[in-house]
Amino acid sequence: MRAVRLHEIDRENGPKHFRVEQVDDPAPGAGETLVKIRRAAFNRRDVFISQGLYPGIQLPCIPGSDGAGTVAAHGDGAQGPPVGTRVVIDPTLGWGPDQRIWQRTAQVLGMPHQGTFAEYIAVPAGNVHPAPASLSDDEAAAIPLAGVTAYRALVSRGRCTKDDVVLIPGVGSGVQTFVLLFAKKIGAKVIVTSSSEEKLARAKALGADVAINYKTSEKWEKDVAAIDGGPSLVVDSAGGDTLSKAINVTRYGGRVVIYGGTLGDAKIRPYSVFWRQLDIMGSSMGSPQDFSEMLALFDGSIKPAVDRVYAMDDVVEAAEKMNGGEQFGKVVLAVA
Repeated sequence: MRAVRLHEIDRENGPKHFRVEQVDDPAPGAGETLVKIRRAAFNRRDVFISQGLYPGIQLPCIPGSDGAGTVAAHGDGAQGPPVGTRVVIDPTLGWGPDQRIWQRTAQVLGMPHQGTFAEYIAVPAGNVHPAPASLSDDEAAAIPLAGVTAYRALVSRGRCTKDDVVLIPGVGSGVQTFVLLFAKKIGAKVIVTSSSEEKLARAKALGADVAINYKTSEKWEKDVAAIDGGPSLVVDSAGGDTLSKAINVTRYGGRVVIYGGTLGDAKIRPYSVFWRQLDIMGSSMGSPQDFSEMLALFDGSIKPAVDRVYAMDDVVEAAEKMNGGEQFGKVVLAVA
């Protein structure tokens, strides 16, 4: 089969090292399902691996955590959707029995386990779910890793309700666009920030109630604080100064959920936390229950934001687009 592989890491030019090669077809083992991949999607994780910015890198590897396709075969004892069914793949392997926290041995598809940037993949049958009927293959492939991460942060950890005012700093990434979609699906009021007027406009088109440009607004956090008394729930992936300011404007009794830290460490005022009686929570990935509940939201009323679809042979261009951070929503690979 054809697959994208990575043989070396490079801090400066990691995305340039993705290559399309011929490799042996996988065979489903006991309890596994073989999926013929039609579409896959990039995550920041794939670029980080190519740059050596991810722990425990094992090369060569086939990257990719997101995939949608059809069931090709079942291994011995595997139970799941029949052969030919359109499916999406839960990318988390071995979450464990505790829905609250994943066990330390859990892995994510795409390294060291073979990823979805290939024509076929064999995964545990329990990780294979029927694709939402309302979505195209491109849209279905966009869901898995970003969708479950957003759902867990917003719903399972953040306990979002229709009465919340949700702040989403740095809207435009795959996960943050899903946070926006899910918050509006629930009925919450949503404030988004970005330095890009184009991304803000697209966020408004997806339902954002307030869009603030943090580059042109002299004190964006004051603008946020003035809206309905400030956010009751913040979902942040930036860290750094952005997280510090977001905590300072969260309303009394509010919640702050953190699932990333692209801007580095944050300097937090303890006073803002204890005086406002805030809950600050960490979140990462999502459990099998999170994944099933997240998929159920795609009932025809919402669709993932897909930035662009690239041919598999253009994987380097797709990776460089992802690395540049200019996309709004997901970058998708057409595998078949």
